[in-house]
Amino acid sequence: MKQASLPSRLLNLIFSCFLFGLIFLLTPDQTRADRDTNSYDGNIFALYAGNGALVPPNISLEAAIKEKRSILLAFYLDDSSASKRFAPLLSDLQGRWARDVEIIALTSDPYEVNPNAPVDSPNHYWSGSIPQILVLDANAKILYNGQGNMDEKEIETALALATGRSDTQSLRSSKSFNEYNTEYGS
Repeated sequence: MKQASLPSRLLNLIFSCFLFGLIFLLTPDQTRADRDTNSYDGNIFALYAGNGALVPPNISLEAAIKEKRSILLAFYLDDSSASKRFAPLLSDLQGRWARDVEIIALTSDPYEVNPNAPVDSPNHYWSGSIPQILVLDANAKILYNGQGNMDEKEIETALALATGRSDTQSLRSSKSFNEYNTEYGS
C-alpha cells in the first residue's frame, strides 16, 4: 500500500479544515434568543426580565379566589414577541405588588375562551389575546382587563383599588437587569 505524499496529505488537511469551518459559518445560530421574533427561546421571564420566579405561580387561581386574595392574572406565550416585550412589565409589577397581590402568570396554551366557565377557572377570564393582564379584587370582580400594549398606570390604579394601598407606595425599582427591561426598571 502506497502512502500519500506529504504535500498531498497537507492539502487534504487544509481542505478538511476549510470544509469544517464552512459548516460552522453556514449553520444558523440556534442558541440566540431574540425578543422580536415569535420563536421559542425558553422562559421569557428569566431571559427578558431577569425573573424566573414568576412561573410557575405560587398559588392556583382557584385557591387565590377561595382565600379572597386580590389577584393579578396574566396570560402569555413563551414564543410570542409581544409576550417577550411584556415580561419586564410583569416582573416589575411583581416586585412592587407581590406582598399585596397574588401574581398568577399562565401560559395560554392549555386554555380556551369560555366566559361561561366557573369564575375560579382561567378559561373564564382569558380573551384569546396575548399578552393579557387582569386585576381582580378579593371578590373576583374584574377591575382591569388589558391586552397587548398596556398602560402601566391603569394597571397600578386597579391594583391600588384592589388592595386598598396607594399606588404611590409602590416605588419603581432603580435597577435594570438588561437592555430589555430598562424602560420599566428606571
